[in-house]
Amino acid sequence: MRALTLDGPQNAPLRILCLGAHADDLEIGCGGAVLGLLRRRKAVEVDWVVFSAQGARAREARRGAALFLKGARRTRITIGRFRDGFFPYEGARIKQVFEQLKRRPAPDLVFTHCRDDRHQDHRVVSDLTWQTFRNHCILEYEVSKFDGDLGTPNVFVPLDRATSARKVASIHAAFSSQRGRPWFTPETFMALMRLRGVECRAPLGLAEAFHARKLVLKS
Repeated sequence: MRALTLDGPQNAPLRILCLGAHADDLEIGCGGAVLGLLRRRKAVEVDWVVFSAQGARAREARRGAALFLKGARRTRITIGRFRDGFFPYEGARIKQVFEQLKRRPAPDLVFTHCRDDRHQDHRVVSDLTWQTFRNHCILEYEVSKFDGDLGTPNVFVPLDRATSARKVASIHAAFSSQRGRPWFTPETFMALMRLRGVECRAPLGLAEAFHARKLVLKS
């Protein structure tokens, strides 16, 4: 399978917009890809938006962002206080946040939730992403959970073992409140990366996977 890369001069800034409904969604869904981009590119600017995190969870969200965004040229971290589980009923207010994001410099790459995610909050964020950023490269990440909604992704980002290990260690360092949950284990996160690595024949057998609804290739 032939790999495609994000083009553009290495000294030009790469602008990334990362959108997560809750604290830890971004780190789990696209943390490895973000770590890889920050390692390979000299100038990366990141807008990191978490829509629902209050109290201790807000502190964890900021800790997670700090761990995953080391090396970025510029970061802008936004932590919202929307009520967990109620996003469909908070839609108008969440839409206003997206309108504010649209006025910032246009991102080259947007990470957001998968449109087919069964968590209602995740779907709202995904739908508003597509409504707001209609002419952008959008990659929808996946989050494993009880609902069993993992699909068939069509974009893969191979990861080396060091990046994969750093992703898992950073997630557990940042989100101590989740450690008692049965799904919040290193084995869970590594297993999904291993499975996606098999599917794309990653050289080291590890990868993150995404859904890309639209891609434009220049010949």
